Amino acid sequence: MAIKKYKPVTPGQRNKAISDFSEITAKKPYKKLLEPLKSSGGRNNTGQMTVRYRGGGHKRMYRIIDFLRVRDDIKATVLTIEYDPNRSARIALIQYEDGLKSYILAPNGLKVGQTVESGPQAAPELGNCLPLSAIPVGTLVYAIELRPGQGAVMARSAGTFAQLAAREGKYAILRLPSGETRMVPVTCRASIGTVSNPEHNLESYGKAGRSRHLGRRPHNRGVVMNPHDHPMGGGEGRASGGHPRSRKGLPAKGYKTRNPKAVSNKFIIERRKK
Repeated sequence: MAIKKYKPVTPGQRNKAISDFSEITAKKPYKKLLEPLKSSGGRNNTGQMTVRYRGGGHKRMYRIIDFLRVRDDIKATVLTIEYDPNRSARIALIQYEDGLKSYILAPNGLKVGQTVESGPQAAPELGNCLPLSAIPVGTLVYAIELRPGQGAVMARSAGTFAQLAAREGKYAILRLPSGETRMVPVTCRASIGTVSNPEHNLESYGKAGRSRHLGRRPHNRGVVMNPHDHPMGGGEGRASGGHPRSRKGLPAKGYKTRNPKAVSNKFIIERRKK
């Protein structure tokens, strides 16, 4: 894939840079793996706005992704590589030998016609899903479980991956995209490769309207508000607003919000780089 840049024939195209979608092989998704996706507009179950600057956006259908990959020792063929409006990565529609179809997160370099497999006996090849105990040390992996049987929760966004650094007893040591090094049980599963669409971070919307299509409304800074509305508001002229903090007064930029008694602390060997 590559990034497609536009000539500035209109103001909205002056800084526009988007994916050329050259890897996409299907225009329409597989209907049996779709679910309705209701937009909340940032409201909770009582209608109260709990997240600001959300609303509008294009209607979407949710693609049911198989994050568990527990159909062991059954080979599956890649039918299509598709666009998913709900995530930055591409997804692949696969068909197992018994005819069942499912969506998986597509790794970078996966092609239509290739076969993928899961289980402890699978080869550590692109797109295959194996327990961390069966993956060679040094391998790049994505879609990693944190608890056995939970389903993939780590390294799922475009271009991300983790590296299997070592294994010690019941735990595998992973170096995560953030720079954090942590232990994960060796019975947890991970897929081989890196997540597709690695150039996603080079995309540029070019105009405010594209953010509105994604359901993001204009965001105004706390500094420009009144003291009643934000701790950083008020002042004569362009006052900077004092120490950076949230609307509720929680300090930002350096203030640690992680619970020091978090259960997962014992699994983290080295915290992410600041």
